[in-house]
Amino acid sequence: MSIATTHSNVSDFPSVNINTFITIVVSGAFAILAFDLFGQTISPLMKGIIPTLGAKLAPVALANQSLGVITGLGAKVVSQYGIGHMMHLITGLFIYPIGYMFIARPISLKVLPALPWWVVGTVYGVVLWVFALYIMAHLVAGNPPFLGWSGITWVALWGHIVFGVVVAAFTKFRHEA
Repeated sequence: MSIATTHSNVSDFPSVNINTFITIVVSGAFAILAFDLFGQTISPLMKGIIPTLGAKLAPVALANQSLGVITGLGAKVVSQYGIGHMMHLITGLFIYPIGYMFIARPISLKVLPALPWWVVGTVYGVVLWVFALYIMAHLVAGNPPFLGWSGITWVALWGHIVFGVVVAAFTKFRHEA
């Protein structure tokens, strides 16, 4: 039996249809809400209780900075027009959930089909964290790698894991239940 046939009722690659679109948008909406709730409220409330928490995430500021560099307009101009907010929402609602459904999940089903959905979501969250804090924050925006391993680094890690697990959970229960 090949690896591809060990999960007979699960499609490796989702169909492109309205149900998939709904899954993308709704999973993204819940995931970005969870990410922002964690990063803006829960983490600051945990300051002094959990050593790696306490910082407040600033994804819009990073989006402004990155887009300011990419466009050549600068973070201040990008921020003035709300473009960073728009990019944060588009990324959370569409781009990251699409990445999970069309890249991470199909790869995991081909390579390690018995891997639990929450492990795939966790790994996907870590990949998003590396993308955000190394590629975007460092290589694009010019900040120290992983924002200098400061408190925000660890809050961002947990926030991206929360995001990945929420997208994975919604996808799992919507498409496989």
